[in-house]
Amino acid sequence: MRSEPAHDPTRGPSSCLDAAIWSAAVEMYRHRYSFIAVGPRTGEDWLPDVAEIMRRKVADPRGWRGKDPEVGEPELLEDPAFPFRVPPVDEEGAAEWRSGLFAIPRHSVKRLLVMLATNEMNVPRQHNFAERRAGMERHAAAILSRFPEGSTFFTNTDHGGENPDFYERVSTCWPLSQYVWDFGLLAVSDDEVALIWSFDAS
Repeated sequence: MRSEPAHDPTRGPSSCLDAAIWSAAVEMYRHRYSFIAVGPRTGEDWLPDVAEIMRRKVADPRGWRGKDPEVGEPELLEDPAFPFRVPPVDEEGAAEWRSGLFAIPRHSVKRLLVMLATNEMNVPRQHNFAERRAGMERHAAAILSRFPEGSTFFTNTDHGGENPDFYERVSTCWPLSQYVWDFGLLAVSDDEVALIWSFDAS
C-alpha cells in the first residue's frame, strides 16, 4: 500500500490557525522591540501596502492581534511611521528602497522568525535556546502557515545567499528603520502583506 506524504502545515492555509494560535505566536516577541502587523494587499504592486502598514493606516484583515511597541509614544505624533523609513512613491526612490530587500525561500522563513524573537537577534547567543527551540519553532510555523504556497518572502540581509540559515550569526543588514540595526520579514500573499520586524535601539 502506498503511504501518503506527511502533511506540512506551513505550506498552505492551515485549518488549525485561528486568532488564539496567532496571538500565542505573536506573544513570542513580547520581550523584543518588535513590530508585527498584517494588512490587506490591494494591488499587484504591494509597496503602497507596506507604506500603509508602516503608517498604521490599516487593520489586520482578519482582526487578529498585532504588536506595536510605539503605541502611546510621542514619536508617533511627529512621524506616524516611526521608526520605519517609508518607501518613496517615486520610481527611482522606490527602486532604491527595494534594493535593500532580498528574497528568501519558504524553508528559511521559520528560522528567520525565530531569530527575530531572540534577545539580540542572534541565535548562537540566545540563553537556553536548546530548551526553548521547540516552542519557538512551533510559534514560527504557525505564523508561516498564514501565508500559503506561492507567497513571497523578503528580508533585509543577504546573509547566506539563496539558502540562508538564520540560526547562524547574521552580521549584515540594510536597515529599513531609523536605527542602524534591524531585521525583519516581509511576507506577501495574494491577499495579505505582513511586516514582522525587530529593532536594536541601543
